Amino acid sequence: MKKILATVSSLTLIAAVCAAVLAFVNSATKDRIAEAKTRAELEAASAVMPAGVAKVERIPAKGGGEGGPALSLFAGYGADGRPAGYAAAGRDGGGYGGDIELMVGFEKDAKTVVCYRKLAAAETPGLGMNLVQPEFAGQFKGRDARVLKVKKDGGDIEAISAATITSRAVCRAIADAQRSLAAALD
Repeated sequence: MKKILATVSSLTLIAAVCAAVLAFVNSATKDRIAEAKTRAELEAASAVMPAGVAKVERIPAKGGGEGGPALSLFAGYGADGRPAGYAAAGRDGGGYGGDIELMVGFEKDAKTVVCYRKLAAAETPGLGMNLVQPEFAGQFKGRDARVLKVKKDGGDIEAISAATITSRAVCRAIADAQRSLAAALD
């Protein structure tokens, strides 16, 4: 019985020390991680804005699409100070490898897609990860984000070969970004 109590006490002490170390590391790094994420989102938003955007600023989210509030919303302003485009993060949990998160650029009508950039995806290399390839991603330019569908579903987006699930998730993530943006601009 003493042996069992000694083992339980030792394991409890080890677990407590590990928990304390993890808590310390978390508190020491969470601000840096948040800053890096904010910088990455701003870079992605700047990259997907339409031509003629001189300044990009974060805008507050009021709502969101089906997946909840957008990760981030941005407005792009021209040299004259007027809105020239928008960017919004959208996500869809139905990718083959799980969540797909995209930063999507929109024209100033807040509906027409400029382009997108992958924020996070764990799709199959060589198949679903082709969502970043220009042959696939380029199909979205100039299209209304509210009505995107792959051809198998009656739309006009050519799915990635052997990755229809990913292709559908990209369409839904873009639509999620547009819904979040529309809710914020209302």
